[in-house]
Amino acid sequence: MAERFPFLGQLPPQNFRYWEDQNEENQSQDHPWNSRRDGGHAGFRRGMSGGTGAAEEAIMAAPRVEKRVLAVPDAAIADLRERLARTRLPDATPGAPWAYGTDVAWLAGLLAYWRERFDWQAAEARLNQFPQYHVPLAGIDLHFLHVPGKGPAPCPLLLSHGWPGSVFEFLDIIPRLTDPARFGGDPADAFTVVAPSLPGYGLSFTPGQKRFGVEEIAHCFAALMTDVLGYRRFAAQGGDWGGFVTSVLGHAYPEHLIGIHLNLLPLRRDPAMVANPSAEERAYLDALARWLKEETGYQWIQGTRPQTLAFALTDSPTGLAAWIAEKFRAWSDCGGDIDAVFTKDQLLANIAFYWFTGAIGSSFWPYYARMHGPWPIPDGATIAAPMGYAEFPREILRPPRSMAERVFTNIRRWSVMAKGGHFAAMEQPEALAHEIREFLRPLRA
Repeated sequence: MAERFPFLGQLPPQNFRYWEDQNEENQSQDHPWNSRRDGGHAGFRRGMSGGTGAAEEAIMAAPRVEKRVLAVPDAAIADLRERLARTRLPDATPGAPWAYGTDVAWLAGLLAYWRERFDWQAAEARLNQFPQYHVPLAGIDLHFLHVPGKGPAPCPLLLSHGWPGSVFEFLDIIPRLTDPARFGGDPADAFTVVAPSLPGYGLSFTPGQKRFGVEEIAHCFAALMTDVLGYRRFAAQGGDWGGFVTSVLGHAYPEHLIGIHLNLLPLRRDPAMVANPSAEERAYLDALARWLKEETGYQWIQGTRPQTLAFALTDSPTGLAAWIAEKFRAWSDCGGDIDAVFTKDQLLANIAFYWFTGAIGSSFWPYYARMHGPWPIPDGATIAAPMGYAEFPREILRPPRSMAERVFTNIRRWSVMAKGGHFAAMEQPEALAHEIREFLRPLRA
């Protein structure tokens, strides 16, 4: 019998674990790899996601690594739809839509689509097209995608997401990185992509597990790349918390980093940090002061009372959707029209991933750790690893290069992008993939 774990809604969260192991007899290549629809338990199933060959054999030879796929049962999907049908919406505050948070009318439309038309199984299959694995590491069960590159010498590349994102952010950029020839590029630029779920996020979450701050996540990912996967050297890329994780890797493990690429700079957010700012620096500090005043309410609640907020968002899919979708609108290059950049299916795949895994509460922990600990890059420290940066025009904060150079002492590429925002891998996958390739091409040899 396969080992089975209850899903959220059957038992209290402390007894919840979101995957299922499959017996060896079900691991043949002709076994259907997509999820079983028998009303059983949700989760990962070992041995049936896409991808074969020498790279997979090497991974499977590593101690304790298991190959799995995501499999949410019909019962969990039905429970979600029932909850959505019982939604009680608040009244709309008088004033312009979105002025005070998520617009009620827009959210009502998203919820109707989620309940009546959204196909979770299609979203699940999109993720399961990529080889996925699980390994006990640093005291947790870590989920990661490992997608072999198609080229003469693929370079290992660690992709790190942030909040309120997930590995679903990477579905469009991964093929552009692993198989550039498919998109008209040079196979010599291929990467082998490793994309973990951050500890406490998605399928790297088990209720009751220990919580990780940015530094602990970076150390965990370094162990994944070197100790588990055996990469002596690798490149890393990230935005949001992933930008912090990538920068900590560059600081703590320079001997292993070919280069680090960022689309968010993890510089200190203190308006008084520059004594005699230039005009460009003054403009940034003014923007920072406005952002700290108007845009950081979510950080304060997630960073001070994460458990309290977790009750509401773990129990209400409507509340979860409102909390996450507002950030996708505010932080993207959408001109106020979230539907102009993201499809409902894209938004809901990410939101539903948080819902089905029950991981929203644990995803807040990096904020708590950040507010109650030192800045992830120590005072006075610099990062000498080769660094590239893509500045997207609607990123939440865009420090000038003069400030970045005080921390990153080996900037090799600094690109001002024409379009895009905080969720660059989703908004502009081709542009971001191009920047990663251009930055790392002279370094990968």
